[in-house]
Amino acid sequence: MTSDMADKTRPLIIHAGFHKTGTTTLQRTLRENRALLKPHCNIQLKWKVRPLVHATRGYSTWRDPLSLAKVSLRADEYWAEQPTYKNRGLILSAEELAGHMPGRDDVPDYRPAIDNLREIVTAAQRRYEKSGQQADVRIVMTTRQADPWLESAFWEHVKSSGITMSLEEFKTRVRPAADTRPLLQELAEAIAPVPVIPLALEHWQALPLGLASPLLDLVGVPPKTRDKLVPLPPENTRLPQPVLDELLDLNRKISDREARNVAKRALMDAHERTLAGD
Repeated sequence: MTSDMADKTRPLIIHAGFHKTGTTTLQRTLRENRALLKPHCNIQLKWKVRPLVHATRGYSTWRDPLSLAKVSLRADEYWAEQPTYKNRGLILSAEELAGHMPGRDDVPDYRPAIDNLREIVTAAQRRYEKSGQQADVRIVMTTRQADPWLESAFWEHVKSSGITMSLEEFKTRVRPAADTRPLLQELAEAIAPVPVIPLALEHWQALPLGLASPLLDLVGVPPKTRDKLVPLPPENTRLPQPVLDELLDLNRKISDREARNVAKRALMDAHERTLAGD
């Protein structure tokens, strides 16, 4: 059956990255408004695609055929569990579908995202073709200007890993990955005619619903429903600079991973207690 003869699914919106581009706020906005959105679209976040995310992150590290085959397998399993999407659409938001965030020794860039997303798109097309449908997949990638992204990515690595380099060293090393425009062009060519839609954080963050707004446009949520949605303040905001500096100092001083993580957790817990007024 050719694609012009097949019935299309409702829009299947896959928001697959990038990290540190307002994704936490976007996902919480979708989650908190799930009940109102349910008649129009199925909202799925990272916890719904854990096996697939595990595979995409694995491929971003190992970059070998076996790891990519696992992505294909997990993508087939994911789509096999999905409904026909004849009456409502899908918003799947999980930045780890692009793989790990660059900056670690074994993850220098986002290039594995191209293969990861090609496998996910192809799996969707296979699944719906079997039921006589054309999968109306649209890939959304949220972006951010290079310098703010590099700073945010660095301090996230400081918080969650044992990174010891300075911010300036990190910027020098990772800056090529901060310009995602060439990669998005390659991705668009790799999965054409499936559209790749870049959304700049700086353009959308001032709107009441932020980056959720264009996703809701793409999936066709009507204005009368949009007017009832509850906007949320920014999530996952950066820790104060003195706390971040202490975390980096702990990374440099404590070589044992378990002991380091305990010390860092205690520091962040103390900061949270201070905010709570305890």
